[in-house]
Amino acid sequence: MPVPLTYPGVYIEEIPSGVRTITGVATSVAAFLGRALRGPVDTPVVVNSFADFERQLGGLWADSPMTYAVRDFYRNGGTQAVIVRLYNDGGDTGVASLELESDPAGSPFALEASSPGAWGNKLRARVDHDTASGDADSFNLYVRDDTTGEIETFRNLSITAGHPRQADKVLNNESALVRAPAPATVRPAEHDPASATDMLWGDNGTNTKVQTADEASDGIELVANDYTLNTEGDKRGLYALEKADLFNLLCIPPHGLADVENALVADAAAYCERRRAVLLVDPPAGWNDKADVTNPGTGVSAVGTASKNAALYFPRLRMPNPLRDNQLEDFVPCGAVAGVIARTDATRGVWKAPAGLEATLVGVPALAVPLTDAENGELNPLGVNCLRAMPAAGRVVWGARTLAGADRLASEWKYLPVRRTALFIEESLFRGTQWVVFEPNDEPLWAQVRLNLGAFMHDLFRQGAFAGATPREAYFVKCDRETTTQSDVNRGVVHIVVGFAPLKPAEFVVIKLQQMAGQLAA
Repeated sequence: MPVPLTYPGVYIEEIPSGVRTITGVATSVAAFLGRALRGPVDTPVVVNSFADFERQLGGLWADSPMTYAVRDFYRNGGTQAVIVRLYNDGGDTGVASLELESDPAGSPFALEASSPGAWGNKLRARVDHDTASGDADSFNLYVRDDTTGEIETFRNLSITAGHPRQADKVLNNESALVRAPAPATVRPAEHDPASATDMLWGDNGTNTKVQTADEASDGIELVANDYTLNTEGDKRGLYALEKADLFNLLCIPPHGLADVENALVADAAAYCERRRAVLLVDPPAGWNDKADVTNPGTGVSAVGTASKNAALYFPRLRMPNPLRDNQLEDFVPCGAVAGVIARTDATRGVWKAPAGLEATLVGVPALAVPLTDAENGELNPLGVNCLRAMPAAGRVVWGARTLAGADRLASEWKYLPVRRTALFIEESLFRGTQWVVFEPNDEPLWAQVRLNLGAFMHDLFRQGAFAGATPREAYFVKCDRETTTQSDVNRGVVHIVVGFAPLKPAEFVVIKLQQMAGQLAA
């Protein structure tokens, strides 16, 4: 709005430039669903390293293939993951609890583990009355996890309702180990001090531990219903990812010894299409050779989806299991492949196919099924991405097709890098054009849209994301009277058309060699 001119002199007015920078989103945030030893249930947890995963969700667990997939993700170059822990209690008690006796005698102060799992059976708590205020309602609380040795300290807690340090509210908001289901009505009794005979945190009067050693359990193996049955409305299971801001790759390792059900694969692929993500499909355990993959009844045509937002990798990885004396076992490849994709995105860009001699599988000494060139040649036209052992390079990813990439489907989304580039542009533009909503729908707005989207696309062109020697050949952005008619304006709609020339991988290299005919002397 112009500055009101009231006195003779010089006035300064700032004029908006119309520049609204569009920032490209992350391209390789991997989401994992499955069982874990600890951590919140049906809640996305962002982890930035495997050490972070160990601290928050317990690390490797022999009964959870998901934990090995997360390890392989970080081992192969992954940087950020979103973990959704699923839990099926099987009817048993899932959450451990302990009670702190009161002084004077009264209702004990009950505590319970912050999340279900047998880890809670190792919790201990200690109370002393050496507080800053010294009043009869305050106390100090110390909580220890015997598994990790972690100790949480909460000083100057109070049983007084409305107190700034009201015990139950402080614990529920700040503690990673315990929760208080109800307020304390009587101050907990003070524990014995440590002595030469009674070591602190031992099985003695210096602390209170969970009374029943095996009160809580790690639950039972998951089934497909734990992922999708009546979970969408409550944002649980697969749909707990609704609470995650962004993910680009989805990995659902098997539940224990069972393969992922076809119906679950189909639901996950459909959800990935809604969230502009890619599902990495693992090969069933029964695929022991090429014939199993090409079988019409049990092969790739029966995995549950042919989505353009899904990619299948075969075979499984054969690696030592550190939890079983390093014996070689077969593991699903989704986590390792997600790591390779993240590594390729970081070094070359999302438009580079995550395959080739650079796409090495770190920590994979062998593959469950060795494949020859001829067998690879049968699987590739079906949209199966093969994992191969190459001389000098080792184990590598040797395919970059989506499940819509079977030759006979003739899909425009045949190649994984093309699809992922499109998803990257879509998500970036979706987030970067929110400011357009409710702006006056006329040429000044359309010019701003062309300016800002064009700048984003031109930056990608300069990075080598598109085919074409000039910007005109590589991309276009249209937003004008041609795309948005008066009828659209009347309905409050603005149409923006963005096109790009994708880079497609050199899947086949043909070298033609011929002899030069002898030259006649002049």
